[in-house]
Amino acid sequence: MTRKPQPSIATNTIEFETQALVKPTGFREYDARWWFGLPSEEKPSELNLYGVQALGEGLGTLMHERGVPPKIAVGHDFRHYSLGIKQALMLGLVNAGIEVLDIGLALSPMAYFAQFHLDCPGVAMVTASHNSNGWTGVKMGIEPPLTFGPDEMARLKEIVLEGQSVPRAGGSYRYVDGVREAYIDDLVKDVKLKNKIKVVAACGNGTAGAFAEEVLSKIGADVVAVECDLDYNFPNYNPNPEDMKMLHAMADACKANGADVALGFDGDGDRCGVVDNEGEEIFADKVGVMLARDLSALYPNAQFVADVKSTGLFNTDPVLLENGAKTDYYKTGHSYIKRRSKELNALVGFEKSGHYFFNAPIGRGYDCGLTSAIAILQMLDRNPDKSMADLRRALPKTWGSPTMSPYCADEEKYDVVDRIIAEVQADADAGMKILGQEIVDVNTVNGVRMTLEDGTWGLMRASSNTPNLVVVVESPASEENMIGMFREIERRLSGYSEIGAFDQKI
Repeated sequence: MTRKPQPSIATNTIEFETQALVKPTGFREYDARWWFGLPSEEKPSELNLYGVQALGEGLGTLMHERGVPPKIAVGHDFRHYSLGIKQALMLGLVNAGIEVLDIGLALSPMAYFAQFHLDCPGVAMVTASHNSNGWTGVKMGIEPPLTFGPDEMARLKEIVLEGQSVPRAGGSYRYVDGVREAYIDDLVKDVKLKNKIKVVAACGNGTAGAFAEEVLSKIGADVVAVECDLDYNFPNYNPNPEDMKMLHAMADACKANGADVALGFDGDGDRCGVVDNEGEEIFADKVGVMLARDLSALYPNAQFVADVKSTGLFNTDPVLLENGAKTDYYKTGHSYIKRRSKELNALVGFEKSGHYFFNAPIGRGYDCGLTSAIAILQMLDRNPDKSMADLRRALPKTWGSPTMSPYCADEEKYDVVDRIIAEVQADADAGMKILGQEIVDVNTVNGVRMTLEDGTWGLMRASSNTPNLVVVVESPASEENMIGMFREIERRLSGYSEIGAFDQKI
């Protein structure tokens, strides 16, 4: 048996250097995230390298427990501490009797690709995705193309925190060359643009900068690389294509370079954000509707999946209805939408955050920002007489917000959301009116999405991977009603002392 990690924050250097430290709240619904600092810092570390080793031993034990062949591909993103964390994770996996294939510096979708390329059931990607510098985490899976859901994460947490890992012989380590090149070749295979398309590729100095320009150039795009040099300090903005600072920078670059579109990628390359040729930021759910229109013309009666943060247009757009497309709304989270898309054999699963899951014949079912970027450029290529702005304007008009995230501690956020759900349901049952309208639908599949008579809706849910709530609002009626719904949500949240400031507002 391995030693039991300390489920607390180290308060001194001796503890930090001698004990395995793993804060329990780092185990999220479908991946793991921790603050990785030092005990002397104002915000001390929630994890140390011994704790990462314990995580690797726990993951290896879980693989054996689930009867999965003991073979795993492991990659890391470009942060100054990610390689060291990966080394500790791999040591733990080897101790648990797992054959470890180190694929080096990677994007998350490159690690998922490696499962297929190397005939490898397991994957562990060391990344904090778009989180600010200082965060780390691991995205894991043992059944391609799926990643862990709540069941696997709960069992992994139990194994690690209770010291239930079992050391086994037979573990090994091998560095595998050529996975990056194979991943890129797979992306560009049989793809060649017929028309000249100028594209800004914005990477915010994250890991996608090592891939985006090369991939998009190979399919024939004229690429303007913006912040594609790797710098883990993120000197310009955090690589998060939902963040308005990144989107505004993309808009400026698009207009300055006369580009047809700007595509932005998050820190680990599994999401893609879009700004059109007029400098208009298009939220990813609206881009999803545009892609669904394009693809449903090629694949009639297509099935799609969208998360509950997404626009209502997936079920009301006349073009999608005419093409026989159907959309299932499901829980937010890359693991949930990926799994639901596989269950329904959906052509694509869409998340408002920019995770898109393309299944056969387009992709392998995992989220890849570069696959999304290629699909967007192919859509433009199939519509040479229309700009990205033209395709945006062709959608029915709605007014929607970005994803907004007021602070709420990990230990408190789920209880807070449960109370919010009960409050909204009680108000709906009592016939309370908002903006002079009744609440006609209360969807609680993931937090609470309340919808008014004119289709205006607002969502409040707990973030799955940060100490925040998530708020999104949309109205098909007017910008005034969209803002009014946000003010209503802001009023409700102000009554909870556990909820802090918003990261951004409308």
